[in-house]
Amino acid sequence: MNSIETKMETCSSIDDRSERKLDTDAQIKSLQPAPQKNSEQYLKDRDSCTKSFDNWTEYDQITFVEHLLSRMCHFQHGQINSFLKPMLQRDFITALPAKGLDHVAETILSYLDAKSLCAAEAVCKEWYRVISEGMLWKKLIERMVRTDTLWRGLAERRGWAVYLFKGKAGDTPTDHKFYRNLYPQIIEDIERIETNWRTGRHTLQRIHCRSETSKGVYCLQYDETRIISGLRDNTIKVWKSKMMWDRNTLECVQILTGHTGSVLCLQYDENIIISGSSDSTVRVWDVHTGEMLNTLIHHCEAVLHLRFCDGIMVTCSKDRSIAVWDMQSPTEINLRRVLVGHRAAVNVVDFDEKYIVSASGDRTIKVWSTSTCEFVRTLNGHKRGIACLQYRDCLVVSGSSDNTIRLWDIESGACLRTLEGHEELVRCIRFDNKRIVSGAYDGKIKVWDLAAALDPRSPAGSLCLRTLVEHSGRVFRLQFDEFQIVSSSHDDTILIWDFLNVPIETSSTSSTRSPTRTYTYVNN
Repeated sequence: MNSIETKMETCSSIDDRSERKLDTDAQIKSLQPAPQKNSEQYLKDRDSCTKSFDNWTEYDQITFVEHLLSRMCHFQHGQINSFLKPMLQRDFITALPAKGLDHVAETILSYLDAKSLCAAEAVCKEWYRVISEGMLWKKLIERMVRTDTLWRGLAERRGWAVYLFKGKAGDTPTDHKFYRNLYPQIIEDIERIETNWRTGRHTLQRIHCRSETSKGVYCLQYDETRIISGLRDNTIKVWKSKMMWDRNTLECVQILTGHTGSVLCLQYDENIIISGSSDSTVRVWDVHTGEMLNTLIHHCEAVLHLRFCDGIMVTCSKDRSIAVWDMQSPTEINLRRVLVGHRAAVNVVDFDEKYIVSASGDRTIKVWSTSTCEFVRTLNGHKRGIACLQYRDCLVVSGSSDNTIRLWDIESGACLRTLEGHEELVRCIRFDNKRIVSGAYDGKIKVWDLAAALDPRSPAGSLCLRTLVEHSGRVFRLQFDEFQIVSSSHDDTILIWDFLNVPIETSSTSSTRSPTRTYTYVNN
């Protein structure tokens, strides 16, 4: 009996809700104005009013309409707004070419990203015509190449840079479909490169330096056609390729001699090479001829590191000092200031227009003013001596013989993150906008996620993306870009880890095979 009563009560409650809903709908309908017909008086006066309206000037007409609107209620304003809205909408991309302003329509659409440009192509035939005749896909690719180093590097390496900007007559395709099809190929290439970095898939080229006496490559720098390396046997070797980024044709074309100790550091630009040695000297060479142009004798022990830029050079030494030099020319380099404050060998320096940053075996990083050479602050945290660092913007990344890497805010001096994973002294470190790459005396190169390292919420286990093991000795120096790592070692080799030119594997084979390693040997 109770269950029957409950069912009856439930049914009645449903009926009540239905009745209330019907009442509500009725109330809403009652609030809506009923369709109305125009009055006879309106029909009688409309034509005469319209005739008078047509005879007025535009300004008079606007004034009259404003007067009418001011006398209307809110509901009437809403009705008029609904009427005006579609009248005010304009397809300006279609309208502009009709007035001879194709270039304006093209300029407006040229600011779209790829996804928006795809959508714009589908609006109508006229929009598609403006995009195709304006070569907007070509302009989008050119914009990316101008603003993104990854795109610029890919354009050079893949060869499609010749189809951009103002090339030679006949070199540049005139069909927009070429660029429309090229864009997704570029995106696919970029995604593949990122995947290769994360999975460790690469091809490997090994350069044997064939040192005659002491083995080991202490330092290096590279560009699109060459690698310049400083060796433990007191020489500087210049390796050149026949074509841009063609590492398979690298040959040792020059050996610079003059140092009487190991070449521990070097840097070059389009005109000169500057090297520092365990013979305590800094030497300047002509990058094209290899002629020695200058020898700087200041430090009383080994010159461990140097950097130069915009007429300033900074060197550091085992003698615990830092020297700041003014460079007027390769033959006119004058000592400006000696910075003293470290209590052990100064292993590395870096600088920009604001700060000089130095790291030492005394476990500290010191910050100095570039303009005044005055001491600013000390960064403390490493438990043992510091072997390497890089400084850019507000970030300093350092590696130490305590086997850790630390990230620092240079302005506050705060340690932002400590990276652990190397088993021996971290000897070299570099970073860009995406990654940190480190090399250590354990023979390993580790790739770290920079964004994750800067995020305090990221777990420590997610920071190291990949560990690369190919060197059979200590890793002394490395440099990298979006496509490759070039590293040198105590094993007397230079390794080129190429993440771009990797054979494409199908999904069925990639899960079962180890990362690709294709070896190419270059002998001296």
